[in-house]
Amino acid sequence: MHVSMERIDDVLTLTVEGRLDGANVTAFQEELGAAIDEKDRAVLIDCEKLKYINSAGLRVVLLTAKALVNQNAKFALCSMSDPVRSVFQISGFDKIVAIHASRDGALAFFAEP
Repeated sequence: MHVSMERIDDVLTLTVEGRLDGANVTAFQEELGAAIDEKDRAVLIDCEKLKYINSAGLRVVLLTAKALVNQNAKFALCSMSDPVRSVFQISGFDKIVAIHASRDGALAFFAEP
């Protein structure tokens, strides 16, 4: 698993590559914690290169979403492959977290008032 970070306008964008499971979920959680600042108001996780996620990875996504809600920030995911999207749908996370088909769609979501 590899995470890269960039800022697009005021949106912190994190791209996750590889597999997200019990073997590396702690490192992922630490990387998110280090990257997200308390003054961030928009965070996007781009899943285009994410090949696999399990319940441990979902837990970190949920904890991140909750933390961002507490700091009045928007949070979204984008560009999921069908297998990754299926995990989010089966678990019901697609009803909790905003999921967009593309990065452009997600960035438009953040631009909304």
